[in-house]
Amino acid sequence: MKTVRRPFLTARWSNLAILTWEVPPALLEPHLPAGLELDRRDGAAFASLVAFDFLDTRVLGIPWPGFPEVNLRFYVRLRAQRGVVFIREFVPQAIVAWLARALYHEPYLVAPIESGVGAEPGAVVTARRLRWRGRAQSIEVTGGTPAFRPAEDSLEHFFKEHEWGFGRDRRGRTLAYRVRHPVWDAYPVRSWSLDFDAEMVYGPGWGILSAEKPASVVLAAGSAVSVYSAERL
Repeated sequence: MKTVRRPFLTARWSNLAILTWEVPPALLEPHLPAGLELDRRDGAAFASLVAFDFLDTRVLGIPWPGFPEVNLRFYVRLRAQRGVVFIREFVPQAIVAWLARALYHEPYLVAPIESGVGAEPGAVVTARRLRWRGRAQSIEVTGGTPAFRPAEDSLEHFFKEHEWGFGRDRRGRTLAYRVRHPVWDAYPVRSWSLDFDAEMVYGPGWGILSAEKPASVVLAAGSAVSVYSAERL
């Protein structure tokens, strides 16, 4: 896959709360773009609820205001290239959602989101609240400091490190775009809480995220990120 050298977007993704569940492959397969396969670990397929802050954003060098994002994604592979596919992404800014849908055909929706990140002695505390259909949905994760670098064979690394985003255009053709950043450190997770009606937010079958305990909870520090233009495979 070719990539335009100049990134379309640069930003700093900060304090990513990544809550991951093992899910039935049949729940993911209708969303799987052609030519891709599920990226499994020990034979299992996974989906992650991710909440983070999108800061220091520039689109083609033009600065944009920061904003929080909440998304649901799952993990795929194109030969040796590991990536993610998004089920749905929420942001509070209509122009951001429009741009992502128009240029990347990503499933962005607009909803109010509050993000609070604070520091306590020896800890980073994150709280994100999405309001959808009149209900507040909250994701809270607290991590200890200092951050550490997870091993490459760890669950933390598996769920936080992906260089490709994949999707489909309006004709159903597979799209790919590169997302580059250094390997992220993570904070040791001390506690987490989730008050989230996943079936209300994402539709039938996704209630498993509310009913089951996550297989993994990661709080990644984040970094500067470069996102390149999408191209058809």
